[in-house]
Amino acid sequence: MILAGDIGGTKTLLALFRHGANGLETVREQSYASTSHAQFDSLMHAFVGTDTVTAACFGVAGPVRDGVCRATNLPWVLEETTLSGGLGGAPVRLLNDLQAAALGMLRLPVGQYVELNPLASTQARSGTTAVIAAGTGLGEAILYWDGQRYHALPTEGGHCDFAPNTPLEDALLVWLRSQLGGHVSYERILSGSGFSLLYRFLRDSGHAAESAGTAARMAAAPDANAVVTELGLAGEDALCVEALRLFARIYGAEAGNLALKCLAGGGVWVGGGIAPKILPALREGAFLEGFLDKGRFRALLESLPVRVALEPRAPLIGAAWQALEIA
Repeated sequence: MILAGDIGGTKTLLALFRHGANGLETVREQSYASTSHAQFDSLMHAFVGTDTVTAACFGVAGPVRDGVCRATNLPWVLEETTLSGGLGGAPVRLLNDLQAAALGMLRLPVGQYVELNPLASTQARSGTTAVIAAGTGLGEAILYWDGQRYHALPTEGGHCDFAPNTPLEDALLVWLRSQLGGHVSYERILSGSGFSLLYRFLRDSGHAAESAGTAARMAAAPDANAVVTELGLAGEDALCVEALRLFARIYGAEAGNLALKCLAGGGVWVGGGIAPKILPALREGAFLEGFLDKGRFRALLESLPVRVALEPRAPLIGAAWQALEIA
C-alpha cells in the first residue's frame, strides 16, 4: 500500500495506491482544506486510519532540506523521520511540490495536455525540461535527463526578481514596489492573488475606467481574483481583459527565462491550477509573445514544445511513483 500526497497552501490531496497489473491503482483518495489541521501529521493519521502503509511520498509547497520542509504558505513543519515513525517505520520521502508535479507530468498521456507553441518541432525528443506552475504560489522545477531517465530537481525560482520587458511592465514594477514595500518576485504576479494586483495597477495607472458593477462584484466576492478571471475570459470588462493578457505575457516570459536557464531541449511543461482555468487567454498569443521575446535566442525558443498539463493530479501521481521506488 502506497501513500502519496500533494500538499499545497490551499488544499491537501491524499491517496492510497496499490501496485497492480495496470500500474498504480487508486484505493482511496480525499481532498482537505490545508488549514483544517494545525499540523500535517494529524491530517495524515486521520486519512490513513487503520491501513498499513508500505511507503509514502509527499509533494510539499516549500523547500525540502535534509528531509525537513517548512511549508511556504502554511504553519506546517514536515520531517521524513517523524512521518516514518507515525507510519510504523515505512520509508517516507518529501519532495518539493514541483518535483512531484514534474515526475507526474512525465506520465501524462496524449489528451491530458495542450500544446501552446504551434512553431515547436514535432519531433519527439528527450532532454532537460523546464516545469513552471502558477497556483497559490509560483513553483518551478527542472527535469534533468541523464541519458536513460529523468531526475526532478527542485528550485525556488518563483521567488526570483521580477524583470519587466515592456514600458507597461516597467510601470508595473514601480507600482508593485510601492504596494509591497520593496522586493517584487515573479510569484507576486504569477499566482492566484496576482490577478487582482494587476487589475488594481491597470486601474490606478489609467489604462481604462473602472466599471462600478465590476468594483461592486469584486468587493462582495470571497475571491476578487476569480471575478477578474471570469470577466476577463468573457471579455466583459476592459480592465479584467488586460489584466488577464498581462498575466499571460509575464507567465510566458518567465517560462522562457526558465527554459533558457536550463537549456530546456525537452521543452516546457506548464502545470498548476491556474493554467487550465485560463487556457483560452494563454492560447490567444500573449503567453507565446512573452515566451519568445528573448532577442537573439528567439529562434531557439521557437523550436521548443510548451505543454499545459490538464491533469490536476499530476503532483499526486508523481509522488505515488516516487513512493513506489522507495518501497
